[in-house]
Amino acid sequence: MGISAASSVSEAMKLCIFDLRRGQHEGQELDKILYFFPADLPFPTQLSVIGLSEGLITFTRIFSPEAPCEVIEAEMHSHVFYEAERDIWMVMVVEKSESEAIWRTAALRSVLKEVHSLFVMFHGSIRALLDREPSGGLTRTHLYYFIMDYLSAFEKRPSLEFCCWDFLSGKKLHLPNFRDSLKERGMVQMLTIGREAALEVQSLVRVLESCAGCKQSYSLIMFQDLLVSTTLSPDDLINLFTYTVMRLTPNALSAGASSWSYLRKGSTTSNASASLSTSSNSVLDRYYNSHDTSPVGVRSYQVVRPLQHEKWSKGKDGFLVTDIWGTEVGSLNPSSPTIWLKQTEERMYLCAFQHKSLTIILLIPVTSVHNGEQGLSVVKQQILENASPKIFKVEEKLSRGWGGENAYHVSGYRYLLVDGDKYISRASPHGKVTTLTKDSLVAMSKLREEVDLEKSRAKCDGSDCEKDQEICIRAKNGAWVISRLTRGKELYMVLEKANETLLYASEAVEKFSDRYCSGLFSL
Repeated sequence: MGISAASSVSEAMKLCIFDLRRGQHEGQELDKILYFFPADLPFPTQLSVIGLSEGLITFTRIFSPEAPCEVIEAEMHSHVFYEAERDIWMVMVVEKSESEAIWRTAALRSVLKEVHSLFVMFHGSIRALLDREPSGGLTRTHLYYFIMDYLSAFEKRPSLEFCCWDFLSGKKLHLPNFRDSLKERGMVQMLTIGREAALEVQSLVRVLESCAGCKQSYSLIMFQDLLVSTTLSPDDLINLFTYTVMRLTPNALSAGASSWSYLRKGSTTSNASASLSTSSNSVLDRYYNSHDTSPVGVRSYQVVRPLQHEKWSKGKDGFLVTDIWGTEVGSLNPSSPTIWLKQTEERMYLCAFQHKSLTIILLIPVTSVHNGEQGLSVVKQQILENASPKIFKVEEKLSRGWGGENAYHVSGYRYLLVDGDKYISRASPHGKVTTLTKDSLVAMSKLREEVDLEKSRAKCDGSDCEKDQEICIRAKNGAWVISRLTRGKELYMVLEKANETLLYASEAVEKFSDRYCSGLFSL
């Protein structure tokens, strides 16, 4: 069982989630396993991986009780740890044998963080699920479906090979490696707009709030795959932004469309895509039909699968619809999607409307909508009657000012800007980054690993992790690879056509900083 050629996958990567509070007595060890990939590995092998991980966590806690190990580097494998919730650990074990196996530990940990954050947004915390149903069957079912759907995200786009969220592709797992060194997961990419357009957007937000009919509503407005406006907290914004790009934007809804951001264009065909879908379905069937590898009672649970492929569509009225959340009692109409907000700890209705390149998400507390689905229909009617003219006007203004897929390209530079305080990043278009040589990208990956280590040490020491820092490296191919950090902001840059001297490269960075960053990174 497992995905096709599961043996090759199992050699490359293992991913497990386990609860340290469970399975502490002899004969009950399996109870601590909440999720394991590949699922076809024998239980002794799964327990061996988890036992080693548990031992490393226990050992490192002796020296650092509040911050146990984050990564263990062995000769042939990297072990990446993330404590998602108290005593609930996610561990990724990645093999180093392949030529592409050059990665940043922080990038791999960010995958684990993203999986957990998205899971909580839809299903609530893992601990709450375990408390509600102590046998763990419901939690295991939720995790299995959710993570398998996550790993195979975007697999059905026929014109694409894979993108930043596409890890499961055919026989291989495409984890973030050196080729993604000018990307930053867990960040939002924003659209730069003029004053006139900003005023129109503000006016639209006020109208949306009035349509919701309650003060506790929240909105998110996106153009293409870029954020325009939001009233959400940063944590909730990142989760909803990530999901919107994965499943709700026009690029995500169009199976044959080529999204301008995050993509690696390739020759994947629709037949290959269909094969991946069949493989994904077959693994679930084999998982439940195998008495040796499926958790006890797992088949008795029906769970919501929000990351399923091609489950969202645009209705004639412009609202996005899905049957992922089932149907209303006594009706064939789909139930409205709901998510959990981290800031308010409330369950919210997710109401999505789309006009051309503009996607609008309105979140309304479930408790504030009277008569359930009927009350939500009233809100949607209010949006159509009162907000439509402004929506059309905003989309027109943004489209008129949109510079296309290379809008943020700067000739001669390949860069990544990160604002850690605001959780915002901006980078050279992916198509431009792919023109860099492997030597340049590997050098940037190693440089970023050094920066990550410095930030981690500063955090552990309790020292100032926002101190100014600059690192310049000359790659094997003669390119300059540069990082500058100041006041929580980070700039990473590759200059392949720079002069021989460091002074020339430094002056190029100064010019970029002065022109595009208001001099923030100028020395």
